[in-house]
Amino acid sequence: MRGLRTMPRARAFRLAALCAVALLAFAPGAQAGMFDDEEARARIEQLRKQYEANRTVIDERLGRIEAEVRDRRALVDLANQIEGLKGDIARMRGQVEVLLNQAETADKRQKDLYLDIDTRLRKLEQAREQAAVGDKPAAPPAEVAAAETKAYEAALNQFKLGNYPLAISAFQGFMVTYPSSPLAPSAQYWIGNAHYAQRDYKNSIAAQQKVLSGWPDNAKAPDALLNIATSQEAMGDRRGAQKTLEGLLTRFPGSPAAASAKQRLQKR
Repeated sequence: MRGLRTMPRARAFRLAALCAVALLAFAPGAQAGMFDDEEARARIEQLRKQYEANRTVIDERLGRIEAEVRDRRALVDLANQIEGLKGDIARMRGQVEVLLNQAETADKRQKDLYLDIDTRLRKLEQAREQAAVGDKPAAPPAEVAAAETKAYEAALNQFKLGNYPLAISAFQGFMVTYPSSPLAPSAQYWIGNAHYAQRDYKNSIAAQQKVLSGWPDNAKAPDALLNIATSQEAMGDRRGAQKTLEGLLTRFPGSPAAASAKQRLQKR
């Protein structure tokens, strides 16, 4: 103040005017700076909101993508499991086919064995009957013998073809028609074999027991015992089968069936 008082009046007036102008120039600048800060904050807030909105959308899309990826992985795993199951089924099918072939081969061998034994025993029966006839009355007319043979062969052919139920019916019909035929024991024997071929072991045993009770001294009796033991083995009755085989050796020691029974007992 003291300096202004000592300064010339005109010069002091000019200095005051300059100060006033400077203050006026500074005031709008301050207001503009305040306005710029508020606008920046508003823009920042707007950007923040946009970021939050975009983040929500992105999270949702990521969630859907992850779910799709999980579903695809699950489908891939399921497809792999299906392929694995297909492979297992193919292997099992191959094993079943092998077993079926083995079973068919075994059945064929068994039927061939039965037929071979039956053929040989029939020849032995015929030779024994011819020797036993001697001076006895003549045999029945040739027409009857031929009819019996034809009926028997027809039933046996059904067995050879694997038509076991039809073979059983045919042999049963033969026995009703020709109850006194010398082929009746063989017919009853083959009834038991047909039941065995169908894995009906109980009826097979019952049929073979009829051979033993009806024709105990017939050449089919030892084979009937052997087949009873075979059915008992198939049913898991090893003790019963062993007893039957031992009884076969005792009753018919010189028969072919006894030789088979001896071999079976040696393998036990």
